[in-house]
Amino acid sequence: MSSRTAAGTRPARPPVPETARRARVAVAVLFFTNGALFANLLPRYPEIKAGLDLSNGGFGAAVAAFPLGALVAGLSAGALIRRFGSARVAVGATLVATVGFVGAGAASVWAVLAAALFVAGAMDAITDVAQNSHGLRVQRLYGRSILNSFHAVWSMGAVIGGIMGAALAEAGLSTTAHMVVSSVVFGIAALLAYRWLLRGPEPGPEPDEEVAADAAAVGALEPATDQQPRTTSRVSPSFVLRWGTLLALTVIAASGGIVEDAGSSWAAIYLSGTFESTAFVASLGFIALQGMQFVGRLLGDGLVDRFGQRAVARSGGAIVLVGTGAALAWPTTVGTIVGFGLAGFGVATLIPAAMDAADRLPGFAPGTGLTIVTWLLRLGFLASPPVVGAVADASSLRVGLLVLPLSGLFVVVFAQVLSTRRRTTEGASATDDTPRD
Repeated sequence: MSSRTAAGTRPARPPVPETARRARVAVAVLFFTNGALFANLLPRYPEIKAGLDLSNGGFGAAVAAFPLGALVAGLSAGALIRRFGSARVAVGATLVATVGFVGAGAASVWAVLAAALFVAGAMDAITDVAQNSHGLRVQRLYGRSILNSFHAVWSMGAVIGGIMGAALAEAGLSTTAHMVVSSVVFGIAALLAYRWLLRGPEPGPEPDEEVAADAAAVGALEPATDQQPRTTSRVSPSFVLRWGTLLALTVIAASGGIVEDAGSSWAAIYLSGTFESTAFVASLGFIALQGMQFVGRLLGDGLVDRFGQRAVARSGGAIVLVGTGAALAWPTTVGTIVGFGLAGFGVATLIPAAMDAADRLPGFAPGTGLTIVTWLLRLGFLASPPVVGAVADASSLRVGLLVLPLSGLFVVVFAQVLSTRRRTTEGASATDDTPRD
């Protein structure tokens, strides 16, 4: 079916309201500060680990307090957003998170480090849901995919935060002073962004037409028979299909999260321990991952609109599987940095794709699917550091990092639940089954 009008002209997109444009900038600032705050701490991990005389397992257990805090607090995000609004929750949680990061930088014993990371993780989870919820709200005003661009800005913030952290570490600034500086700078940025965020109550359920389209996308999982052909029914998927889809989306998001966590928690330690790299060179693994993730997310919205979420996710999973598998099979400093970079590019769209699909999944109240997937993916963040650390103590960190290619394999398998819908340049939807001119 042609997307042209009867007059033979292509319909123009309606203009985006100025309030939406300003809100997009403000949400981007929140994503940037969220990435930069966390990344500033990461180059100090080897120093913190050595200063506290921690084993790989002990350090992994301390780092796991971050996702543990996220698990404990994450499910409260939906209720907080409905009560106070996503704008206030995102900014408020960011400010409280800075207290946790300063505490982690000042930690003198394992318990203080774990407690500080617990607080930072709890606030990060709430910020994560709130800023994504607000970003999806802005995306609806745009009428096209822009969520990946927000996550691209998060990656840019992480890259800049990682470079900033590595530079201040090389300069000899104490971890406490370092965390105070970054918390003040990025905390003020979050506060300034608040004035441009959208006002008013959080939106309710989407129109029936949008729900029907989402049901059709999920319906790709249901087998079609001669007696019961596949249709674009307005009826919500069955309980088992709905929750099965949500769990599959969680696996996709968690796989992307595990890859990101490996870059943040272990890249510097692996490079410094295996290849005796300097602090700056050791930080390049994380910087490469986030840098290439930034590139992938810049390209992501266009790729998703053109090819659909499923194809983009499967291609990304294959890149992670091959790139990190090769880097671990033939370990070198350059190869490892390149492998982390390929991993970042491969997972670029995974978490945004899972969040978007979960937020629009029929059968759930507004914000519920997004909150559940965001909370459950934290299980991957929680399990990854201690598991990798335990394997590293029992064998080697190189063996522990096999979670990277395995995560890519999981994405290739579970990407089946993602939509094949593509959006044309005029904003109309198309699928693989739709004839094209």
